[in-house]
Amino acid sequence: MPTATPHLVVLDIAGTTVDEGQHVYRVLAETVVAHGGAPSQADIARWHGAAKHEALRALLTAGAGAPPDDETLRAVVADFQRRLKAAYTDHPPRPLPGVPEALADLRSAGIRIALTTGFDRDIVDSLLTALGWEGDAVVDAVVCGSDVALGRPAPYMIFRAMERLGVTDVGSVLVAGDTPRDLQAGTNSGAGFVVGVLSGAGNADELGAHRHTHLLPSVAELPAWLGIRSAAASAP
Repeated sequence: MPTATPHLVVLDIAGTTVDEGQHVYRVLAETVVAHGGAPSQADIARWHGAAKHEALRALLTAGAGAPPDDETLRAVVADFQRRLKAAYTDHPPRPLPGVPEALADLRSAGIRIALTTGFDRDIVDSLLTALGWEGDAVVDAVVCGSDVALGRPAPYMIFRAMERLGVTDVGSVLVAGDTPRDLQAGTNSGAGFVVGVLSGAGNADELGAHRHTHLLPSVAELPAWLGIRSAAASAP
């Protein structure tokens, strides 16, 4: 159990707080192939947790030898978004087990919650609406890869979340995610807690190879690990 309680918890979405069936990576590969690329599973895995427009640019560059121009990339990103929305219509994402309760417990203890993601804003908005997580009903802020100059492993989404929620001490921030890029972004930000979770794309060996402060099975474990009593358990 940590000796201090964070003021802000910054969480990835896919594989960390939400089970989306890893359709995002299937659709990412499908989109690259549709536009002339030939990515391997290892190629796709290297972009787990990345901003999707950055991943698409890099994966298409690897296939074609030259980066797509801005107009072409916009069309590819739009195609990816259409394909992913269709996948989510057929297979709606759902919260990972215990995560909504954990988020409620953290917020009841006065801890702010921010979600960060490599998805663009329109994908995130539709996903959160489907989950019933729109507005500030479940979390305090959502930052997308398209909101900042560079996505993970750059720390800018974490800093943007701090800015939006008025948190100035990065040592009081806990960053958690299921990919190496989540851990790299947390480390690059100087966050006091950098937590890998084993609920998504990364396993213990993969995440353990990158700098972190802790590994946990799931975000659902955070309240108990932080010594926060469950709001449901304390209710009369």
